[in-house]
Amino acid sequence: MAEQAVASGERAADVAPGIQFLGRARELKELRADIERAGLDTLSGRKVPRARVLLIAGRPGSGRTALAEELVRQVADRYADGVLRARLSEPDGTPVPVARAARELLTALDRPIPPGAGEDDLTAALREALAGRRALLLLDDAAEAEQVDALLPDAPQCLVVAVSGGPLTGIADVRPCTLGGLDTKSAVELLSRHAGSVRITVDPRSAEGLVEVCQGQPAALMLAGGWLAARPKAAVADLAKQLRAEGDEGTALGRVFRLAYASLPTTAARMLRLLTLAPGGFVDPHTASALAGCSVDGARTTLDDLVALGLLHTVDSPLPQYEVPACLYTHLKARTETQDRPAELQLARARVLERTVRLLQSCRAITETDSPETRQKLLGMPQALRFPNPRAAADWLTIRRPALLASARAAVADGELDTLARRLMSQLVRALVVHVGTQAAADDLYGIHGLVLDVAERQNLPREKAAALLNLGDVDARTGRTQAALVRYRAALDAGREANDPYATGRAMESVGGAHLELGDYDRAADWFGRALAQRLARDERADAARLYGRIGAAHTYAGRYGEALRNWRAAVAGYRKNGDLAGHARALSELARVQEYAGRPEESLSTCQEAVEWARRAEDTRLQAALYLRLADTLERLGDPAAAQLHRGAARRMLGEEPEEPDVDESGTEQDAFEPEHDANACEIRSTSTED
Repeated sequence: MAEQAVASGERAADVAPGIQFLGRARELKELRADIERAGLDTLSGRKVPRARVLLIAGRPGSGRTALAEELVRQVADRYADGVLRARLSEPDGTPVPVARAARELLTALDRPIPPGAGEDDLTAALREALAGRRALLLLDDAAEAEQVDALLPDAPQCLVVAVSGGPLTGIADVRPCTLGGLDTKSAVELLSRHAGSVRITVDPRSAEGLVEVCQGQPAALMLAGGWLAARPKAAVADLAKQLRAEGDEGTALGRVFRLAYASLPTTAARMLRLLTLAPGGFVDPHTASALAGCSVDGARTTLDDLVALGLLHTVDSPLPQYEVPACLYTHLKARTETQDRPAELQLARARVLERTVRLLQSCRAITETDSPETRQKLLGMPQALRFPNPRAAADWLTIRRPALLASARAAVADGELDTLARRLMSQLVRALVVHVGTQAAADDLYGIHGLVLDVAERQNLPREKAAALLNLGDVDARTGRTQAALVRYRAALDAGREANDPYATGRAMESVGGAHLELGDYDRAADWFGRALAQRLARDERADAARLYGRIGAAHTYAGRYGEALRNWRAAVAGYRKNGDLAGHARALSELARVQEYAGRPEESLSTCQEAVEWARRAEDTRLQAALYLRLADTLERLGDPAAAQLHRGAARRMLGEEPEEPDVDESGTEQDAFEPEHDANACEIRSTSTED
């Protein structure tokens, strides 16, 4: 399998160590020399502004990626900060968005990615991450010069190796290396590896003739070798004769592929065609099983048979994964369009989505085995869909993540499978939250919510639209895009009203208020919080009402209207007390004490703060207790009692085991985390797609 990857160059990153690279000695020598050669900027006396770019150009199947990987292998030890890889084209040739490629590279660098960041921000973050580093970037299957240019580091000590089908016009001082076929000796050796050495050794002239028919193209030679290996009694000369009989129509690779494809059993040929429907190009036995409508074991056997014939490649992965060589994709796609009915193709896509949904359900459910209902659901699933433990499920999710995200994008783009697409996105969100965490998966979740919004708008689903807009707005707000968040929250409010959804409407009104608060428009913030409060009171939602009283009090505090602030904080205190929320009661008292101090009532503030300490103790909130002791100490010092102040500071230190710090305070002096709502970013995520468990 690894030898095939080396020879074809269409995913040579999967090459196993120790496999000898064949030929291309002249090209490698020239490429290595180009690394050292002075560029035009250096010759003109100007400072080199960006990384050097080497271009390896060739038709699919020419071994261009294999050559790039061999060059990287030879020079990697000169780049202390490692090798980064990105694929810039989909299997069908569609350019990968620069933003997605930049995200992948930032992830490889272990750099945080701001959720929802645009292309310019992501490429700027990538350049910043590579500044001062000595790294090597392999940009494979570049479709256009703009992709490569956007990802170039502003670091002359870095090297970029780009692989493309043609020139990258517009990139300054690029060093091109255009590939033809392998030299005869290397081509015969490649053929021998795949067909077996005996027939090649006993008939070297015929082997050279076959190389000539294949025009020395590695991918064509691999397919020819696989065809011969499957037919031990066939002579090399016979194969060459059959290929010559086809004439000069098409490429050498196309002629060999037609012969190899025609010899496949009907079921294997059908599966191979349907693999072109796999999102992202990566296939596992489950995907192949669903596409072809066969068992998982049967699918894996067929996949391995196709690998042996050179029609499929294995992917270096802890789990069994395969991919269709990019050089064969267009040939297979053409046969899919002529040999498979559209209804059959759509049914295959639907089966894959359904299988993926069930795997995601199993992936999440394995973490919830304490629930008898969940255990029963797991037992009801086929054995092939179950994960042995949460770690195995998490590993599967990590490895299949690119394919899962690609599946969601493809399902939404299809437009005819929206119900399945919504179920898929719902389960993908749940699995990511459980195994990765909301913060770590925030960028992926942002993208999924955007897809949910697309479906909701297309299908006129106002409730799902409201939920998606709220989730997107929350991420925008957390990442500092407050104006964008405000626009989304207002749109969510309109959608919530259209759906007659009181939850979405109330949450949208509160979120609009929060955005205004962040923007410093305290009057509008208080007004919107008041609207949300009126709705909560009308529905007798006391816990939310208590929180909203606090948010209104916070807005008035920012505006310096301490009388209104005190009134609302007292209402919040009363609400938390009635609800039996000890921690909320303590925090509301803490804020009430703060406002009393701002209002020039230090004695009242001291008394309220002492009461807050008692409630914090009952709530077993050590951090809040320590913060309150520090506030008591400050108040006592202002009231002229330094000894008591020192005692309280000592109590805070003992409580935390270290020198405590005051909670974050903004310019107005108001403690933010006491009154800012801690919205669960996923509160609407399930509702935004499906209520199915």
